Amino acid sequence: MTADTESTAAMPPAPSDARPILVEVEGVCKEFEIGQRVLPVLQDVDLTIRAGEMVTIIGASGAGKSTFLHCLGTLDLPTRGAIRFEGMDVTGLSPVDLAAFRNQTIGFVFQFHHLLPDFSALENVMMPALIARRPRREARASAEEMLASVGMDHRLRHRPGELSGGEQQRVAIARALLFRLNEARGLTVLIVTHNMELAAQMPRCVRMADGRISSAGDVSLAASSEARGPG
Repeated sequence: MTADTESTAAMPPAPSDARPILVEVEGVCKEFEIGQRVLPVLQDVDLTIRAGEMVTIIGASGAGKSTFLHCLGTLDLPTRGAIRFEGMDVTGLSPVDLAAFRNQTIGFVFQFHHLLPDFSALENVMMPALIARRPRREARASAEEMLASVGMDHRLRHRPGELSGGEQQRVAIARALLFRLNEARGLTVLIVTHNMELAAQMPRCVRMADGRISSAGDVSLAASSEARGPG
C-alpha cells in the first residue's frame, strides 16, 4: 500500500519519531460469519505508521496479514475499530467517498498484477487518472513518464498477455504510483511478505500472529540477522 506525504528533495528525511502520523489503527477487529459460527481474524489490532515510513508485515499463513492489509487499503472494512488517515476515520465514509479516497490516496501492487487484459500497458496505467476524471492528455503524459521510469517505455502498446510476468508487475507498480509522479513527496510503503530477505531490507518490521500484532518495533530484521550470524 502507498500514500502521499510532504517532503523536499533538498532536506534529509526527518527522524521517524519526528514525522507526522499518517495512519493510525486503533482497536481493529475483523470477524467473518461462517454458518452459525463467527471466525475472528483480526483481534484488537493497534498500529501507528508515520509519514514516509517503509514498513513490512510478516507472519505465518493465517496470521491475518492479508485481511489487515485489505482493511488498511479500504478494500474491506473492519467489524469494529478505527482506521485514521491523517486524523480522518475512513471507516465512516460513504461508499462513494471511500472509493474516491482510495483512488486518489492509496496505490496497490498485488501479488498478482490484476491488469485489465483487453487494455494496453499504457491504458492500464492511465486508468486511475481517468477514473478520477483527469484530462486524457494529462493522464497519458503521466502514464508514459511513469512507465518510462520503470523501464517499460518500449512496451506501451502491448497488452498484458504480450508481457512477461516481471513486465506485468512493473506495469502494476507504475499504475500504483501514477498520482505520485513529478511530486517532491515521500511515499509511505507497507509490504506484506513471506520473503524474509525482503523484510530484512526494510527499516521497520511488524510481526503478526493469531490476528494480533505481536511486535511493531523499529529494529530491522537485517540487524537481528547480523546479530545471529550466518545459518
